[in-house]
Amino acid sequence: MRVALYPGTFDPITLGHIDIISRASIMVDKLVIGVAINRDKGPLFSLEERVAMIEAECTKLSEQTGTVIVVHPFENLLIDCAHDVGAQIIVRGLRAVADFEYEFQMVGMNRALDASVETVFLMADARRQAIASKLVKEIARLGGDVSKFVTPLVNEALKDRLGTH
Repeated sequence: MRVALYPGTFDPITLGHIDIISRASIMVDKLVIGVAINRDKGPLFSLEERVAMIEAECTKLSEQTGTVIVVHPFENLLIDCAHDVGAQIIVRGLRAVADFEYEFQMVGMNRALDASVETVFLMADARRQAIASKLVKEIARLGGDVSKFVTPLVNEALKDRLGTH
């Protein structure tokens, strides 16, 4: 069974994330969405809220692709999370050259920790390259329309959290 891990904070999950999840899910038998409990980033949404949003968005993807998609919160090293969920592959999305620098370093460190876990990069769809959770939150916080960057469910959650109805 081919198992892949797609890690991130997903605060919130965007259409860019969903694009990567959709494309990764057709390459594996099981895709684990690893939701990082990164307290240093000070997430807008709690871990439970992020997990619930991801599960809601991935249910229909799982049905469409036939791939098992599960959500797994983690707070340990990424490579240890990969071991915990039985992943042989780590999936990462790239939007721009700036992403590559950071991801290149991460791959080197992860390979040093366990060379048997492979990292696969998926380029963001051209229509989604500018989408970043940080920017989506900033636009929403300032009352802008983020409906073309997130699903209706996430858009409503942002409006509720930020009081921008």
